[in-house]
Amino acid sequence: MQTGVPASANKVSSALGLCVVMLAALPRYMAGGHETRLTLILLALVVVLVATVLQWRLLPHDGRQQLPGMLKRLAIMMMLGVLVMGAWHALFTDWMSWQVFISHASTFGLVAHVISLWWAAEHQGGRS
Repeated sequence: MQTGVPASANKVSSALGLCVVMLAALPRYMAGGHETRLTLILLALVVVLVATVLQWRLLPHDGRQQLPGMLKRLAIMMMLGVLVMGAWHALFTDWMSWQVFISHASTFGLVAHVISLWWAAEHQGGRS
């Protein structure tokens, strides 16, 4: 990832991934009756969404052209999260609930997305 750049496709895609993770956690808090946590995560979601929109508006033209590729990578990593966490829960845990599953899967997907962006940036930086 580029440092010192105020807005980049990497940052926007990562922030959108964070929004997905927060949305995926909502059913878990609703089912558990955690109204205070639900309210806090909704407030955080609004703040991150506003920041993401502002970052998107600051994207230069080439950043906007890179964004669809970053979002495709995010979607692939979210699907990977579903597969990995599905296998994990099938092999090592008792089934808890679909709410916990989607929360874990989306979190894994976001972490995999951010690591893949870091990995790609490290390898690009090493070539130049």
